[in-house]
Amino acid sequence: MLFSAAHISAADPVAPSDENVPTPIADSAFTTTVRQVTVGPKHHFFGYFGHVQTIPWNQSGRFLIALRTDFQDRMPRPGEAAEIVQIDTRKNDATRTVDVTRGWNFQQGAMLYWNPEAAETQFFFNDRDPETQEVFCVLFDVTTLTRIREYRVPGMSIGNGGVAQNGGAFLGINYGRMARLRPVTGYPGAHDQTADRPGHPDDDGIFRIDAKTGEKRLLVSYRQMADAIRPLRPDVDEKELFINHTLWSRDDSRIYFFARGDFDVDGKKRLDIPFTMNADGTNLKPLARHIGGHPEWFSGDVLIGHVDGRQVLFDVETQAVVGMIGTPESIPSPGGDIALSADRKWFLNAYGRKDQNFYNVVRLADGAWTRTAGFSRGGYTSGVLRIDPSPNWNRDATQFLFVAVDDAGTRQIHVATIEKRPTK
Repeated sequence: MLFSAAHISAADPVAPSDENVPTPIADSAFTTTVRQVTVGPKHHFFGYFGHVQTIPWNQSGRFLIALRTDFQDRMPRPGEAAEIVQIDTRKNDATRTVDVTRGWNFQQGAMLYWNPEAAETQFFFNDRDPETQEVFCVLFDVTTLTRIREYRVPGMSIGNGGVAQNGGAFLGINYGRMARLRPVTGYPGAHDQTADRPGHPDDDGIFRIDAKTGEKRLLVSYRQMADAIRPLRPDVDEKELFINHTLWSRDDSRIYFFARGDFDVDGKKRLDIPFTMNADGTNLKPLARHIGGHPEWFSGDVLIGHVDGRQVLFDVETQAVVGMIGTPESIPSPGGDIALSADRKWFLNAYGRKDQNFYNVVRLADGAWTRTAGFSRGGYTSGVLRIDPSPNWNRDATQFLFVAVDDAGTRQIHVATIEKRPTK
């Protein structure tokens, strides 16, 4: 894919300050229209976009999946379930409950993800046992309304952290450990098999779970991560590590992730190391440069992320910036939430200012772009209840989904449609 000079810039974009709310932009080539899909009094949200190609729509585009809750002003207590709902976009967004989950939070949801091998009818989500509090992943079929498989690992809380792009496997991580070390990403009260073993366990880390057999294999342990980090940060032995953003590359050959410690502590104490490895766990290496924001795989060995105030393309093999996306005008906050469409022709960058989230849409062929109006976060701007921009494309790059607080004060799903402008 070519990147024209129209949207490659070497200048460092200056992110707008919290005092300055950006102006919505309607490009001469296209703009967006937004409609609210769900309504209260209950709250609806999709959750995380931390997989590559996190698409809330099924293969045909008819059905959306989401979570529904009775509250939004506190984290769920152990045992409190969220409804998993199916939304029929061809029947006035009619909504039905198909199952419930006790493995969820407001930022990540339940890690919903349509099964690439049967994306019309099957999806993955996380749940937990109400007696043991152990987290596990579920494969569900909306046609039969049954759980095809539960991927339980006795004595451990291993949930879905990222589905392979071509299907057949997902990455398993310890959600109890995340609940203990970074609550916004975990499930409160979930069992953590490592809680009484400080340090860097050699039997926990990132697992590969076979979607057909349930067989698990440890790809990389916390001990291996710590050994790789120690030359860069000798203080790694003072911290307990956890994992975020386990991303399969688009050809399933590589995995990207962050190893983190003391992440909610400001200053030099925070540890935040980006890693890549081959999909079989070999060739583990920390990246020479920190790739910030919420990275996304572009293609092959190339990531999209935030480096030195720019939205960049970064080759993980050569460890070099190989391109840039956008300008300071089209992407004023490159450290925001990002999403690349499935066809890799459209790019979303989203960020919050004051009490609103804004969405920048960039067409990669020519750099044309537009920015939406701001959408309310209802005061949920930080902490474990915050409403991140978290945009999710549909399958043909004509729409994207996000969550905002409506006029009634409820958290609801909205869908933006890209509208082409007629040529004169």
